[in-house]
Parts: sequence; C-alpha cells; structure tokens
Amino acid sequence: MARLSELPAWEREHHLDKIRDLPDFGPIAWVQGPALAQRRVAIVTTAGLQTRDDAPFRAGSADYRVIPSSTRAADIVMSHVSVNYDRTGFQEDLNVVFPLDRLRELAHHGTIGSVADFHYSFMGAASIRALEPKAKELARLLRKDRVDAVLLSPV
Repeated sequence: MARLSELPAWEREHHLDKIRDLPDFGPIAWVQGPALAQRRVAIVTTAGLQTRDDAPFRAGSADYRVIPSSTRAADIVMSHVSVNYDRTGFQEDLNVVFPLDRLRELAHHGTIGSVADFHYSFMGAASIRALEPKAKELARLLRKDRVDAVLLSPV
C-alpha cells in the first residue's frame, strides 16, 4: 500500500478531495440489536469482486455486484486494478478481503446466528456522492435478506 506522502501531488490531492467530500452525518446514536449469536451477517467489501460470470467493474464505477453465499471461492474474481493496490493477499486467500469461509465457521460454531444469502462488493475508487444512492439501494436488499449485521471489508 502506498503512503499518501509517496504519491505525486495531483494524486494525493485527488484522494484528499474524496475525504473532504464525505458528508457530515452529525452525531448518530448506536442502535441496539440482538446478541451476536442471533445476528444474520453479510459482507460488504470495496475489493472490486464479482462472480466469474458477472461484468467486471469499470474505472470509477459506483455500482455493486451481488455475490450469493453459495458461490465457491474459485468462482470469485477481482477486477479492481490500481497501481496503489496489492492483489497478493487476495490471490493467496480470498478470505483476506472477503471472509466468507470465516463467517461460515462462526455460524457453524454458534458465534453468529447465520450467514446472509447474499453479499456485496463495490469497487473502492468511486466518488462518495456517486455511491450514496447505491448504498441506500443496498440497505433495502440487506433488509430483504433479514441482515442485522454487516462485516465491512474496506480495501
């Protein structure tokens, strides 16, 4: 991973502008929910993952891909490409960016209630403002799948 100080000035400013563009949601109270052992958990990642038969992400894409829980690790591919992005961990173990096997183990041992039927991947290079409508759409899908906890995997 490149350090911000190592980037050329134009790229450093590009990344800082993304941070400056984040909305201010103000103070938001935490919401109590069921115990972890009763929660249904989904993964949301920004690793640019999709199933083998799905369309790859394009540069700046603000949409997401749906990854069914039944998808085999060998059928999940990454289309996120950047000079600042090291894909080595993903290539060695999908669980580094998409810990579906670990969630299954946690459910099997009763640590979490269940694993959601669907998980979601964005490509992390999109504009925050462009992602907001898709995030709201995704929230509706998570509710439909009865998800009450999300494991965020920011990449």
